[in-house]
Amino acid sequence: MAYFDYFPKGRYSFDKVNYKLVSDLFRRIKVKSKILDEASLYSTYSVPNGERPEDTAMKHFGDPELHWVILLTNNITNGYYDWPLDYQAFEEFIYQKYENPDAIHHYEKIQSSGPQTSTDYSHLIECLSTDQGAQAVSNREYEQRLQDQKRDIKLLNPAYLQILQEEFERLMNE
Repeated sequence: MAYFDYFPKGRYSFDKVNYKLVSDLFRRIKVKSKILDEASLYSTYSVPNGERPEDTAMKHFGDPELHWVILLTNNITNGYYDWPLDYQAFEEFIYQKYENPDAIHHYEKIQSSGPQTSTDYSHLIECLSTDQGAQAVSNREYEQRLQDQKRDIKLLNPAYLQILQEEFERLMNE
């Protein structure tokens, strides 16, 4: 079933005579964090450049209409900016956002305690340019890191798909 098929319908009229059946777009369901954090329900997936949610749904579930499951289970509300941009869209984005994408965004250094081998940049802290060990991070590098974080998503195990769809339908009709 397509995403909007789950939404309750209501009658809407512009002129109080002719009605049109419309989906209630004000309904929103959020997956409980307890369920989102249950690792056994998901596998990790790194979204390749240019792949859209519909492509991922087709690869994983065999149905592009199930893209909403991927967006919902990753708490993505904006399919454009919350999903990793392809190379061309990324370049357009940073040139629209920044006058100079290669200018310095901030400075950072390795924190003196805690894990220091992580590839997720959590071992780095923002600092002043004058701090010992400070390294410049450009606008482009900063935005690329954000894109890299968006690239790793969770995919629901297909064995639980029907359960999620039934629960989603039940909640939409409450």
